[in-house]
Amino acid sequence: RFDIKAPHKQLQVRNLKLSDAGIYTCEYGSRKVRISLHIFKLTLSMDGHFLQNEVPELILMQNSPGPLPDLNITLFDSNNNRVTAELQNKNRQKYIVSLKKLEPVDSGTWVCQVRSDSPLINQNIYFAVKVLGFQNPDLERKYAAVDSTVILSWHLNSQKIKWKEGFTGQLNWKQQEGANAHELLDFNVTAQEQLHETKKSRSFLFEISERKPESTIEVKLPKVHFNHSGQYQCQLEYQGRHAQSKIELVVMKVSANPAGPLPRGANMTLTCQVSGLLPPGAYLRWERVNGTEMDVKNSKHQEAKLEVNISATGLWSCHLIEDSDRKISLHYYVEEAPVWINYVIIGASVGGSLLAFALGCLCIISGISWQRRRQRAKRMAQARQYLLENKTCQCQQ
Repeated sequence: RFDIKAPHKQLQVRNLKLSDAGIYTCEYGSRKVRISLHIFKLTLSMDGHFLQNEVPELILMQNSPGPLPDLNITLFDSNNNRVTAELQNKNRQKYIVSLKKLEPVDSGTWVCQVRSDSPLINQNIYFAVKVLGFQNPDLERKYAAVDSTVILSWHLNSQKIKWKEGFTGQLNWKQQEGANAHELLDFNVTAQEQLHETKKSRSFLFEISERKPESTIEVKLPKVHFNHSGQYQCQLEYQGRHAQSKIELVVMKVSANPAGPLPRGANMTLTCQVSGLLPPGAYLRWERVNGTEMDVKNSKHQEAKLEVNISATGLWSCHLIEDSDRKISLHYYVEEAPVWINYVIIGASVGGSLLAFALGCLCIISGISWQRRRQRAKRMAQARQYLLENKTCQCQQ
């Protein structure tokens, strides 16, 4: 590992080790030149390959021919921002530093700045950090209407950091936290650094999108049902470690009772419902387009169902509002019933009343007639009894 480079008689040492630290002497005749070699060794846990939210550990070791100096360590991330680090161990020979939880944006070249006053040291040590993970938010919420098409996407940064093969993952779906999970697909990185996906579920209607950016896990729900709502979690696995990203799908539907045109003077109940509980600060609102303040009704916060009784026709809209932002709106057009239907309804009502009156009268007449027949039969029975008693008396005489 040691070479003399001509013509300046330079000593080259390759693949430095901590044990190479010491005092090197160059002798030429009666002249001697001494150089003190101080060596640092920086290592990063997990070989510098991390998943998001992992906390890396940095180890800095030093060796010197003289007393080991007290070092001051400062770290800068790939964006040249100073990183707050916690010193776990310090015995001058070995420094152990815990860093912050990593995110995909932290991938890049970091700097470990080493300083000392005695002896004077000002050394920058560069090292690579690769963080594989999702560029999605920690918890993403997506809203959809019943029977609409929804595309759920998870964006990985594997292409950006040139991550090689060796990690796998899967996409699971479950109705709510704590429920049984159903595996929809699994994926892995091939030797060509491409994502390969395999559909796992046959009972769940979804598609794997063909046109998508690199390093994107994407599924398409061509016709969302109300019970397709819930948590869709994409999970990575690398060397026994895991990282995940979750998308919460909220589905909305509206309905009317009774359905169909609204006759004049009648009432109708409009129902707006979302799957599952709403997040904090979210609520539902019914309102009639171009209506008045009397046509507006809000639900309580986090209430998943809102009903409103209406008698006015027109376009009614249900909004899901979260933090003063309309996330999704569904419309229901209440049509006014034709005039002839109103006449039919009025005629049916009048006819029904007359029929009820006639049936009532018939019942009264039948009751009176039945009462008279009963009384006549009773009188005839009394007369027969009277005649029978008289005949009996004459026979006794």
